[in-house]
Amino acid sequence: MAASVSDNNPQKSNDEVENKDDSPIEQVRMTVPTTDDPSLPCLTIRTWIIGVFSCVLLSFVNQFFSYRTNQLSISSVCVQILALPIGRWMARVLPPAIIRIPLLNWSFSLNPGPFNMKEHVLLTIIASAGAGGDYAVGIVTIVKAFYHRGINVMAAILLTQTTQLLGFGWAGLFRKFLVDSPYMWWPANLIQVSLFRALNEEERRPKGGVTRLQFFLICTACSFCYYIVPNYFFPTITCISILCFIWKDSITIHQIGSGMSGLGVGAIGFDWATAAMIGSPIAAPIFVLFNVLAGYVILVYIIMPLCYWNNLYDGRRFTLLSSHLFERSGKPYDLSRVLDTKTFTLNVEEYENYSRIYISTFFAMAYGIGFATLTATLSHVFLFDGQYMLKLWRQATSKANVNFLDVHGRIMKANYAAVPQ
Repeated sequence: MAASVSDNNPQKSNDEVENKDDSPIEQVRMTVPTTDDPSLPCLTIRTWIIGVFSCVLLSFVNQFFSYRTNQLSISSVCVQILALPIGRWMARVLPPAIIRIPLLNWSFSLNPGPFNMKEHVLLTIIASAGAGGDYAVGIVTIVKAFYHRGINVMAAILLTQTTQLLGFGWAGLFRKFLVDSPYMWWPANLIQVSLFRALNEEERRPKGGVTRLQFFLICTACSFCYYIVPNYFFPTITCISILCFIWKDSITIHQIGSGMSGLGVGAIGFDWATAAMIGSPIAAPIFVLFNVLAGYVILVYIIMPLCYWNNLYDGRRFTLLSSHLFERSGKPYDLSRVLDTKTFTLNVEEYENYSRIYISTFFAMAYGIGFATLTATLSHVFLFDGQYMLKLWRQATSKANVNFLDVHGRIMKANYAAVPQ
């Protein structure tokens, strides 16, 4: 019966062959094109200049703004969008001259032709390498800022480089299963693929309207004009604590109503970094926003006040919201008294004579929640997505599919040399 249906419906048969040849993931089939032009240049001088400059700029800006009370982060999506007009401008003004490098037998063209999508994707990947920051920089910062000690430049560089390269190394080791396998797909990357196609595909300006690129540039200019107000000209509107204006001398009211050093009840803010509690609330699904809001209310407005005003572990001796260390009397902890200045080790005798280290209620809960999320993440994934992930893993590692590549994998293997294992 199935055979007769297939024979009488050649269109269906062709669709089945095409789907078998294409990616097994529906979202990938709908988003990623199955065509490629190997003649398009990608590793051009434009890619190097824009990509490396963006990587350096993003790494500096994100690290610099990470020390703000309201942290600000610029993602590689900004580079993805801004690089398009810059690349097209370079393609228009640079001469098509050939530059030869002496002694290396290398040459490249300053302008190999129109700015294309491959250059766009590659420079965005280069920029994204510096967008995430480096957690190990916090070690260098803490040593210098809190312990007032210098750290050897080479030691700091080796520390940051090894921690970063470990991640790349693990990714390379699991490339066969996490990248090559068509059953492993990454939804976040599909968003960028859609944006790449939207920016690089031909688009006619509608009558009386603007193109998507023009609309983005208008929004960027308006955002800059607005954002400079609360961050430079009038920082006070970053957070306006209404209750604190009414009861100026009440410590309890400041603890409840201050948006910077209290619970923020009744406080309002005009700084986007203050309003955006999870990075980009516009891009997050609505259930994520409600989960974050519910957790925030339970933690900040219920659990923490109960712990603090019930004086749990003598918490009322210290500031409600603080990441600093305190001694038993509530004063800031003097680290110089318990650290040996020559060997940079703990002086146990002086520590016992001085005071144990205390932290604020907020800081203690933040640490506790931080450790809890590690195990909560594993249990959440296991309970909600464990069966689905196990199915994908079995498909990716089965002998029948271990060398199976979809159309995208075959195009990559046929036209581009892979990085050696």
